[in-house]
Amino acid sequence: MTKTLLAAGAVLLLGGAAGAWWFWSHGYAVNLPIRQVVSHGIAAPAADAILRRLETPSGVRLGRFAEGLEGARFLRPTPAGDLLVSQPRLGRIALLEKDANGDGRADGVRVLVSGLDQPHGLDLHGEWLYVAEGGAVGRIRFDPAARATRGAFERIVTGIPTGEGHWTRTLRFGPDGFLYLSVGSSCNACIEKDARRAAITRYREDGSGEEIYATGLRNAVGFDWRPATGELFATDNGRDLLGDDFPPCELDRIEKGGFYGWPFANGNRVLDPDHGKGHEAQAAASIPPVHGFRPHNAPLGIAFLAHPSTPAAFQGAALVALHGSWNRSRKDGYKVVSLHWAEDGSITERDFITGFERNDDVIGRPVDVAQGPDGAVYVSDDFAGSIFRASFGDVPAAVTAPAPQAGSGAGDLLHGMPAEEVARRKARGKAVYARWHCASCHSTAEALPKMKVKPLVGLRERFDLDKLDAWIRTPNPPMPSYPIRDEDRRSLAVYLLTTEDAER
Repeated sequence: MTKTLLAAGAVLLLGGAAGAWWFWSHGYAVNLPIRQVVSHGIAAPAADAILRRLETPSGVRLGRFAEGLEGARFLRPTPAGDLLVSQPRLGRIALLEKDANGDGRADGVRVLVSGLDQPHGLDLHGEWLYVAEGGAVGRIRFDPAARATRGAFERIVTGIPTGEGHWTRTLRFGPDGFLYLSVGSSCNACIEKDARRAAITRYREDGSGEEIYATGLRNAVGFDWRPATGELFATDNGRDLLGDDFPPCELDRIEKGGFYGWPFANGNRVLDPDHGKGHEAQAAASIPPVHGFRPHNAPLGIAFLAHPSTPAAFQGAALVALHGSWNRSRKDGYKVVSLHWAEDGSITERDFITGFERNDDVIGRPVDVAQGPDGAVYVSDDFAGSIFRASFGDVPAAVTAPAPQAGSGAGDLLHGMPAEEVARRKARGKAVYARWHCASCHSTAEALPKMKVKPLVGLRERFDLDKLDAWIRTPNPPMPSYPIRDEDRRSLAVYLLTTEDAER
């Protein structure tokens, strides 16, 4: 059963036919948050569309701070008021200059660090910028006032488990001065061989002293400390393939040595149908979530609001980015919510930014939330590559739409690759396309019953060879990365870029 479930998950981008057939024949749904097969590279929604679609509570004003940031993921404000943004697919960290001229937009965007391996989580500690890569944690000296790094990027933790499954890595420094790192599971539901997967691990600031801090966390992408109590809270994504309405995604209060249930239990200690039998005692001893999000909402970044200018109604609340569902018959999530603690410890969830999804039409997917030194809240969106800015009270002048930019497909898509190599790679790429049964998801002629086909159209307008290669290696979550060899992945990209849609 477990192998079948794992196979089912492989239908998302390069889907296996047998897995896809099991998925649909058992009544489960894949309802991807895309209007086209590739969400990366789509045009960011225009300013008027933002003002029409996105809604906030009374007194909260919203604008678009920046756009054109492909695959924008995690955020970290600097003491100087700038904003750092990770772009895993491009292997870099960008710096967005603070709004000094009062127009509500970043005054400039620059690449701060490049050449990294799927950089995701990031934090500032001492004179260093720390970055969590796919298989390592590195750091580089950073001067916030000068907006400049110094010296080389050095990896202080290596050998972090990689491979299939959840590829993002998130790091934060805690109030205790230790570096905390979350690594998601290698699968939907399985027993991990490496204890660092589906866990939060802790290190000293130089990367030494590794210790497993908490386990049973399937994919705890975001975490933050509550200022009022010093407690650590983490979001956790529940497993898939158990229907529309189970299990809930979670907010967990993280304790040292705590076990949070996965893969033996889901939600409030409910035994898992695949792995719970024989592990009843472990499930019963697991720590249940302190708050349940709706199933498949995919909570990611979390940030507690503590700036002195934060209104009383939000002071001490946490904002959480809900990335949005994919395996539900109707889309759900796609918003930012606020969590409010009562004196008895109970938590109330309220909408903070909504409208990213309406009637199954998606214009954005929130990823991370951060409060800057100016008190404003910044939200990243990896669907349209935008950063939004929410402010309390009066805001600067209305955001204006950016000038149109040329598509990434302009120019030589294959970067001058010789004709002989193009022919060789195209043939190899065709074989890779067939091996991974891509046509079962992307061809009307070969699509499986009940499946909504996602045709591979418009690739040349959106990608060149390097960008498509990178997209296949690091697809938009929830599409997992696949263990395709580098040479085969590049050949697949050549095949897709050089083959007419009707020929695939």
